[in-house]
Amino acid sequence: MPSSTDEKHALKHLDEPPTIMYMPYHNPHSQARRTFLLVLMIILPLCLLVKYFGISTAEAAMYMSADAYVRHPHSPSSQTMIFSPSNQSTLVPLEVHIMSKCPDARDCLRDLVVPAMEKIADDVNFRLSFIGSIDADDTVHCKHGATECLGNMLSLCADNLYPNNPVISLGFTNCLVSSYSSIPNRDLVESCSLEHGIGFDELNACISDEGKGLDLLSASIERSRKAGVKTSCTVRVRGKVWCVRDGGEWKNCDQGHDVDDLVAGILDDKE
Repeated sequence: MPSSTDEKHALKHLDEPPTIMYMPYHNPHSQARRTFLLVLMIILPLCLLVKYFGISTAEAAMYMSADAYVRHPHSPSSQTMIFSPSNQSTLVPLEVHIMSKCPDARDCLRDLVVPAMEKIADDVNFRLSFIGSIDADDTVHCKHGATECLGNMLSLCADNLYPNNPVISLGFTNCLVSSYSSIPNRDLVESCSLEHGIGFDELNACISDEGKGLDLLSASIERSRKAGVKTSCTVRVRGKVWCVRDGGEWKNCDQGHDVDDLVAGILDDKE
């Protein structure tokens, strides 16, 4: 699918091999036996999953995560988020429409969506959708330019890699959008990937493969268009607008725009 910019050229700084970071290891002699047993307990079941079930290493690692994901406690934007599978039929649809390089999206995710999801992740069917436009010839456009299209694709690819745990992609997106002016700087992408346990190589492959990232973005933009959503950030519950963050202000928030308001609305709607 054609894009408004040369995708491969825009991504050339991401195509370099990722920098591997090693954490220092202390007291190796006193901890050698414990470390060996711990590694054996992790690696052996991981190898079995990969060999006998035909899944990728990243998927196997996700399955071994005990359905929980905790962000790094020392990160400036760190907030603990835990997700466990629930019966889909009982979940309340919660959808947030944003543009990755929009300051209102930053405020919306940081002040409302992320802290609310910490409390209601098990109660909602969460989706993050993006706003843009598509020409008649299928050319994709993003309001803040080609770099925003890349930021949108990074988020969608993260969700595509971890479809059963939207909290991971939400945390990753929040990390990116918190520094939206730097999207898609490699250092930012690597840092957010590392913080949220997402493989940088897999993420880079998703947005670099012919048509993969653009197909995800086109489908997401089309979804926002069909919903009639044009403003970043728009929060919808059960398909209806709950609240809008626009121009640095909360608008159309009849039931409130605080975290507790959204949490109460979701839980009341579920009963």
